[in-house]
Amino acid sequence: MPELPEVESLSRFLAEQLVGRTVDRVYPVAVHALKTYDPPITALEGRSFDAVTRHGKFLDLTAGDAHLVIHLARAGWVRWTEKMADAPPRPGKGPLALRVRLAAAPDGDTGTGTDSGTGFDVTEAGTQKGLALYVVRDPLDVPGVARLGPDPFAADFTLAAFTELLAGRRSQIKGVLRDQSVIAGIGNAYSDEILHAARMSPYKLATALTEDEIGTLYEAIGTTLADAVERSRGLPLRDLKSEKKSGLRVHGRKGEACPVCGDTIREVSFSSSAMQYCPTCQTGGKPLADRRMSRLLK
Repeated sequence: MPELPEVESLSRFLAEQLVGRTVDRVYPVAVHALKTYDPPITALEGRSFDAVTRHGKFLDLTAGDAHLVIHLARAGWVRWTEKMADAPPRPGKGPLALRVRLAAAPDGDTGTGTDSGTGFDVTEAGTQKGLALYVVRDPLDVPGVARLGPDPFAADFTLAAFTELLAGRRSQIKGVLRDQSVIAGIGNAYSDEILHAARMSPYKLATALTEDEIGTLYEAIGTTLADAVERSRGLPLRDLKSEKKSGLRVHGRKGEACPVCGDTIREVSFSSSAMQYCPTCQTGGKPLADRRMSRLLK
């Protein structure tokens, strides 16, 4: 699932490519992905993109007073194309959900303009469809955006603010980090990475953290996410997913050696996801039982 670092990299790439460009045609291929109808998605046609920003895991493409807000869910992605086929895409069972074709861009040297056909596709792999597309006048009209907690890259996400967010939360810290209403943008993968960097059990209760542990966790959030964004800098979109996987130290690496201590990375499986951790680094050498509500095995 694309999380904050990947969506941040997507937004930076798209900002470089889209700002100042005009939408020629919009092709909504997977109608089930459209979550709004007023304004219609075709209202983007003829408008120029002014900015591309991010709200947590949501992309926000601004064109005048309209915002195309995209949530990529578990298996969504954006694919940039320099030369699209002239024929409009046909609805079907493939991964394509939305195609945005740009008008010809002016050529500063000749004034003749480059060929049209540049644009991007929004796709979603797999059979479980969670991709969501919104066209709104205000990003806060998207329920998922409206409920977001503070962004880890925001100036007001200070240690004091983070400490206040954790106060009184009798939930396991793994779940707190993934709760988008508490902190925006962190998902399953990077919560595993952050907890490993902080040498903290995913089952530890947020309310039980000491002042030093909160400080360590806060630092791990910042460095883990910033390092992931930096690794992606300058990469083409097609390489961002593989870069994410190669940069993870514990998530998705069950059975491999921990890069810090050499212990075997273990996994706890849930109904629709799994988390990975290092027993030596995070749980005092004790494995976690493989069920949702377990405590440390004795």
